[in-house]
Amino acid sequence: MQRIHTGHGHSLHDIASTRRIEHAAAGALPDHALMQRAGLAVAKLAMALQPHARHVWIACGPGNNGGDGLEAAVHLHRAGFPLTVTYLGNPDDAPQDAHAAWQRAGHTGVRISREPPRRADLVIDALLGIGATRAPQGLMATWIDHMSRHANRVLAIDVPSGLNADTGMPLGAGLGAVVHAHDTLSLLTLKPGLFTGQGRDLAGTVWCDALDVTTDSALPVAMLNAHEMEDARPHASHKGSYGDVTVVGGAPGMAGAALLAARAALHSGAGRVFAALLDTSASVDAGQPELMMRAASSLDYTQCAVVCGCGGGDVIRLELPRVLSNARQLVLDADALNSIAADAQLQHLLVARSRRAGLRPTVMTPHPLEAARLLECSTADVQANRLQAAQTLAGRFGVVVVLKGSGTVIAAPGELPRIHHGGNARLATAGTGDVLAGMIGARLARGETAVRAACQAVARHAQLADSWPAQEVLTASRLAQLAGSGNFR
Repeated sequence: MQRIHTGHGHSLHDIASTRRIEHAAAGALPDHALMQRAGLAVAKLAMALQPHARHVWIACGPGNNGGDGLEAAVHLHRAGFPLTVTYLGNPDDAPQDAHAAWQRAGHTGVRISREPPRRADLVIDALLGIGATRAPQGLMATWIDHMSRHANRVLAIDVPSGLNADTGMPLGAGLGAVVHAHDTLSLLTLKPGLFTGQGRDLAGTVWCDALDVTTDSALPVAMLNAHEMEDARPHASHKGSYGDVTVVGGAPGMAGAALLAARAALHSGAGRVFAALLDTSASVDAGQPELMMRAASSLDYTQCAVVCGCGGGDVIRLELPRVLSNARQLVLDADALNSIAADAQLQHLLVARSRRAGLRPTVMTPHPLEAARLLECSTADVQANRLQAAQTLAGRFGVVVVLKGSGTVIAAPGELPRIHHGGNARLATAGTGDVLAGMIGARLARGETAVRAACQAVARHAQLADSWPAQEVLTASRLAQLAGSGNFR
């Protein structure tokens, strides 16, 4: 069993993939052995989390998730923990393994209660597993509400009941009938829904136990994004060794967005950074004099990485054809994405650019609303399946996509998508997206592939937020200044 830490790469398996692994394992083991292993793993984690619990409530549903809970009850009962075990459904109608677990629990002396306890130091949520297709209702919903009000700590088995294991979204409308867990023990495999969308908040700390089963029988659907250590720069290097970044954006009244991206590129290690502001009244960034102000018309985009769209307004549309056709490497953000979504000709240019992807790599960094505009759907549609939305965008335009949000998704054509399990609400302020765009641009300029540049910039961006003092506000300008500090790349 291991706790899943931010920045460590792990394979993620969806429901279908996990079922294949489960079926193969069950066929190779004695009857009921897999569920017994699962129950033991749950009991061990429960005892480690709350070793002095005065009362434990195990809420069991009618399926195999409930069977896992009953197996855990056997071990906790033997260890002397005071228990209340509730069970929904008829054990005679339960799946074979769950029915056997019911019998084992009874033979061990575990008593089944009709009502949950008034309070519990630990609740084990064994109501619904990965196979649930609808939101909890009736008595199950009542028990979930009771958990939220009267439990000191909640441990969910596999996924919090009511959460879609593939998407990280509740099975019903709203969050009322979903378990809010402090910890989740994911069995056999890690599920993508635990790391993106609402799943990050609902799952709490994620643990995994593979139950001594290999996953060779199924391919993962995604990976957790991993941090990599920064290599020391050679002494015999110069500013030309790390490439040029040009930031094109900053329409009148929005110059700050472009300057944030430019500052982030500079602090992320770009050799030189040019700011091509569409607001021509700005001639210098007094707080960052290293930035070189240029008119967009004077710059040769074929010789640099271009970050386009930050604060660009409607004016950016006029510069986009030249950017799309000529930029050596390109990051498309904010108003550049909005302009492309609204203009079929710009979309054609972007697709044509992608056919030269080896020479002209492109990264787009939409938030959910920008992604929805590009996909011609609603923001709710994007959030309902963030992995699918990012992969669809990547395939449609032939680019690397960074779909920002809780559990940022990085997708590229023909590659497993990555989910970044890091970052927090300190990034939910104006300008932090511009900073990320500049950080990606700097990595592209120094020769990193588009996928690597996106993955490592997202990791660094999130790590800065995670390490920021809780009592202090993290502004985008401070984030830009810190972009290159530390040992992550």
